Amino acid sequence: MNENSAEDRTIEFEKGGTLGRIINVDTSRAVVDVDDHDLLTRVSVGNLVAIKGATAFEFLIGLVDRVTREPYEEAMLDEEDDDGEIPIDEGQRDLVRVVLVGTYRTVEGDRKSVLKRGADSFPQIDREAYLIAGENLQALMSLFAIDLDPADRLQLGHFVSDPSADAIADGNKLFQRHAALLGSTGTGKSWTVALILERAAALDHPNLIVFDMHGEYGPLTESQAEREAPAEGFHIAGPADVAETSAGALFLPYWILNQEEMLALLLDRSDQNAPNQASRFASHVRDLKRETLEREGKTEVAATFTVDSPIPYSLNDLIERLKEDDTEMVTGSNNRPKQGPLFGKLTRFIQRLESKRDDRRYAFLLQPPNETMEYGWLAEQASQLLRSDDQQAGIKVIDFSEVPSDVLPVVTGVLARTLYDVQFWTPEGQRTPLAFVCDEAHLYLPAVENTDAVERRALAAFERIAKEGRKYGVALFIVSQRPSDVSRTILSQCNNFLAMRLTNDRDQAVVRRFVSESLSGLIDTLPLLDVGEALILGDAMLLPTRVKLNKPKIEPASATRDFWTDWGTVRPDPDVIAASVEALRRQVRTPAE
Repeated sequence: MNENSAEDRTIEFEKGGTLGRIINVDTSRAVVDVDDHDLLTRVSVGNLVAIKGATAFEFLIGLVDRVTREPYEEAMLDEEDDDGEIPIDEGQRDLVRVVLVGTYRTVEGDRKSVLKRGADSFPQIDREAYLIAGENLQALMSLFAIDLDPADRLQLGHFVSDPSADAIADGNKLFQRHAALLGSTGTGKSWTVALILERAAALDHPNLIVFDMHGEYGPLTESQAEREAPAEGFHIAGPADVAETSAGALFLPYWILNQEEMLALLLDRSDQNAPNQASRFASHVRDLKRETLEREGKTEVAATFTVDSPIPYSLNDLIERLKEDDTEMVTGSNNRPKQGPLFGKLTRFIQRLESKRDDRRYAFLLQPPNETMEYGWLAEQASQLLRSDDQQAGIKVIDFSEVPSDVLPVVTGVLARTLYDVQFWTPEGQRTPLAFVCDEAHLYLPAVENTDAVERRALAAFERIAKEGRKYGVALFIVSQRPSDVSRTILSQCNNFLAMRLTNDRDQAVVRRFVSESLSGLIDTLPLLDVGEALILGDAMLLPTRVKLNKPKIEPASATRDFWTDWGTVRPDPDVIAASVEALRRQVRTPAE
């Protein structure tokens, strides 16, 4: 059946036979008393049912969420025998409960075969209901994307209820109001991400930044003889990049951090001298940034900048000025020297700052190369990450796998916040939409409230994007195997969910919390989904749908190892283990040969 065939003719649900009649209606569900008991054997949770509406042109579309068969006994009072005994009739009652999810009209104005989200009316008691199957199902499925411009279509796979019908989502709506891809490990999340990136790479100017926590998406950055790499690869600079910067190394110099981010990293709020330390830090940073602007001749910027403005300054100069405050002697009474007002009050702050600076794990932040200290470096770096043209791939995969977990929130938060700020200050008509694909989001967007100051600042950056990003063309695509551990604030802003198999009750409860209560029966099927299957819920699809997702052409490096097979065939190599220990000590991952 071609894509437009459903628009060319009216779908005649009656030809499939009457399933039964409506006997119960509430605000979101209806119950069908089944007449055709043989037809019931073809009905399962997730099937679609059409119910006659208020007019001859209208059908309400329902999603089956419960099928029951109830035995009953009924006294046949009219057949009392001569001895006064009343026979008992034994039988069965078949019921199908459906959730109302859409409306189909055979005619609407000058249009034919119109399918829309939501029920425009409620079913009436005793109205006929029909199982949507066969050609009717194919015709209805083809209406899912009939009104979408071809450029807006995101082909994800096929419908489980009809493998011959393509499952097409609205690419605009998927990203406009944020999305979440949730599923237990091994269910196909990485494949799904790679599939969406593959589809985006076919566009002229895609702009997605993938936060790759485990280096899984590296294959997408590698060119092959028969194809160009659809993405460009970067990695957060590690200790080895301090001495010699490797290709694709990303530094996030300290001067792009705002005041709160730097203090969260350095300040001990329990220290009684914390207010003095924060005050002197802010004062000196402001002065150092002003001096940079004066040297660069940026008089207009100097007139309006703030302490949070990303302007290069010397960290060593900052430490020297803090030390001067910490050891300052002033003239007291009788012209005798005495300790200054900050004498000894900045010592611990300076020690923490020097300790962080000398920690090679923070090299990407506090030991950046000289070129990152140039005034024009930030514009060049932002352009490299935000450009999408013949010279620059639109999809950027940033490998965070070598970043220690305790500093991971700093890296992700600063990078996301910086690029978001660039978008914020770009004139509205000149913005290119940007999406952050947050892989393994539970690692740096935690739901727990007892996070430290560093994690709170990083989380605040993403929560701001979740709340305000749509206005400035910035979207989040959250990916996690533990949605119960992801920030509630961020997930609550997602209007689209691709829910794969989830076996944990807490994780299922999270999905249930953020979708319509009427779909709770559908959510109960999450533990039963096959690998590569997903429930697509939200604005991107007209109706809640179970989809079998396509595999991407370029598979991520996320294959599950065959433990039993490997234990029987693969011998551990002592030399490899020894080299791995040295890599651990050096904090440099050696590529496999």
